[in-house]
Amino acid sequence: MTTEPLPDTVVSHGADRILSAYNEYHVSFTEITRRAADRFNRRDWKGMHQDAMERLDLYSRRVSRAVDRIQDLLADLSDRESVLTDMKSAFADRVAERDDWELAETFFNSVIRRVASTVGVNPGMEFTAADFKVPYIEDRTCPVCTLYGDYVDGGAGIREMIGVILAGYGSVFSYRNPDRDADRIAGTVQAYLAENGVSTFIQGVEMIDSVFYRDNAAYLIGRMRIGERILPLVIALLSEPTGVAADAVLLTEEEVSILFSFTRSYFHVEVDRPAEMVNFLKTIIPLKRVSEIYTSLGFHKHGKAELYRELTRNLAYSKDQFQIARGKKGMVMLVFTLPSFDVVFKIIKDRFEYPKTASREGVMNRYDLVFRHDRAGRLVDAQEFEHMRFDRKRFSDALLEDMRKHAKQTVEIREDHVVIRHLYTERRLSPLDLYLKEAGEDAAREAVIDYGRAIKELAASNIFPGDLFLKNFGVTRHGRVVFYDYDELCLLTDCRFRKIPKSRGYTEEMSSEPWYFVGDNDVFPEEFRTFLRFPDGLGEVFEKVHGDLFDVKFWRNLQERLRSNGFVHIFPYRQRRRFQKEGR
Repeated sequence: MTTEPLPDTVVSHGADRILSAYNEYHVSFTEITRRAADRFNRRDWKGMHQDAMERLDLYSRRVSRAVDRIQDLLADLSDRESVLTDMKSAFADRVAERDDWELAETFFNSVIRRVASTVGVNPGMEFTAADFKVPYIEDRTCPVCTLYGDYVDGGAGIREMIGVILAGYGSVFSYRNPDRDADRIAGTVQAYLAENGVSTFIQGVEMIDSVFYRDNAAYLIGRMRIGERILPLVIALLSEPTGVAADAVLLTEEEVSILFSFTRSYFHVEVDRPAEMVNFLKTIIPLKRVSEIYTSLGFHKHGKAELYRELTRNLAYSKDQFQIARGKKGMVMLVFTLPSFDVVFKIIKDRFEYPKTASREGVMNRYDLVFRHDRAGRLVDAQEFEHMRFDRKRFSDALLEDMRKHAKQTVEIREDHVVIRHLYTERRLSPLDLYLKEAGEDAAREAVIDYGRAIKELAASNIFPGDLFLKNFGVTRHGRVVFYDYDELCLLTDCRFRKIPKSRGYTEEMSSEPWYFVGDNDVFPEEFRTFLRFPDGLGEVFEKVHGDLFDVKFWRNLQERLRSNGFVHIFPYRQRRRFQKEGR
C-alpha cells in the first residue's frame, strides 16, 4: 500500500526543484548571452544567429524539465491545490532577496500553470498582478551603470568625456581608430545640442556597464543630464575586419525607442539586475511599455507576464468592451481589440475563407517562424497565450457573435465568462490602407515610400510576406510601416520568382485562368501592380521610388546574395545618422 507523502515535505522539495530548474535556465541563458562579445569581435555572425536560436528554445526546455520533476513529486497526492498554494509561498521566500526575483516568479508560474492545467488565473497558486507592484520609474542612482564626465562644459570637455567613455569599454573592444570615433561622436553631440538650443553644460553622463548586442552591431547605452533634462546617448558600433568602429550616435527618445522596437529581435546583454536595468531604460524611453523592455532584453516570457498584468490593471480601471478591430476582416484570423489598451488580439478561425488554403497548424508554424527569425524592424513581435478567461460583460455583442460564428473550436462563451483557449497578441497599429486615406498628403506619401522600404528590408532578412496587400501592413506611432499578417509569410529563398510567359494569342490573354503553369512557390512580380491599390497619386510615388519591386531581377539578385552571404544587416536608424565611411 502506497503511503501519501507529507504535504510539508512535498512543498519544500517542490519549491527547491523549481528553483533549481530556474537556476539551470539562468546559468545557461547567461552563458549563451556572454558569447555575444566574442562573436561580435570575431565577426562570427553565423554563430551569433545560432546562439539566438539556442537561447529562444532554452526557456521552454527548462520549464518542461521542471514540470516533469513536479509531476513526479505530486503523483501520490490527493489534494494538489493546497500543496501548490503553499509551494508558491515557499518559492516566494526563497527568491525574495534575489536581484532577478521577478523572472524567477514568472518561471514558477510557467511550471505551475502546466502542472495544474490552469484556465484563467489561479491567484492562490500563481504570482499575479496583485503580487507585483506597478513598477515605479524614477531618476535615481543607477547600480547598473558608471558615471562619466561629471560636470562637463563646452566642446573640449564633451570630446574628452566621449574619449573616456570609449576607453571604459576598451577591455571589450579593439577599436580601429578611437580618436576619430570620439571626434565624430562629440561633434554630433555638440551639433545636436546647439541645433536644439540645449546647454552644453553636462552635469554627468551615465552609461550602462553591459554592452547590448544584436545582429552584427553593438550598442553602448546611456543618458546625459543637462539641467532638468535627461537625454539619451547611444553609441552604435560595428565590427569591421580591421577593428571596431563607431557607426552612429542616437540622441533622441524616438531613435532609441525604434532601437528597442517590438518589431526587432531581442538583444544579447548581460543583466544581473533586471528591474534596475528596466528602470534606467524607462528614463530615456518613457513611452515604451515595461513589458516591451523586458522582452527586448531577451526575457520574452516575463515580458509576456508583464503584458498580461498591464492588461489586468487596465481591465480593473476601465469600462470599455473588447470589440472587432478596425479595418477589413481577415480570412484566417478573427481580430479584436480593447480601445483603452493598444494591443490587438488574434484568434485563428475554425475555417478559412476562400481562396486561403492554409491549415491551423500552418498558421501557427508561421508565427513560430517569426518568433525565431530576425525581425529586422519590420515584423511585429507576437505573444502567444493559452486558456485565457475574461468577464463576458467586457465583450461587445457583435464580437461575441463573430466568435460564435467563426471560432467555436477556440472560444467558449459561458454565462458569465469567455474562455479563449489560444490567442496571439500584437501591438495595435494603424492599418496602412486606412492610414493612407486618413493621413495628410505628406504623411501618406512618406508611408507609401516606407511601405516599399519595408518590403525590401523584409526581403533582405529572407522574408517574403506572401500577401503584399496594404491591409496586411500597419503604421507605428513613429510612422514606420511594418508587416503583421503572417498566414502567407514564407522564406524568400523558398520562392521561385518568374516572369509571366508570353501568351500564344488573344484567347489565352482573355482567359480567366492563367495560360501557364503556376507552382505553389511561384511568384510573378509583374502581377504586384494589379493588386497594389493606392489612393490617387500615391501609386506613381511608389512606382518612382520602388519600381524595381516589379522586376524579377530584383528578387533573384537578392536571393543570390542571401544564398551566398546568408546575412544582410539592416540598420535600426536612418542612413543619415551614419558617420562618413571614408577611411574606414
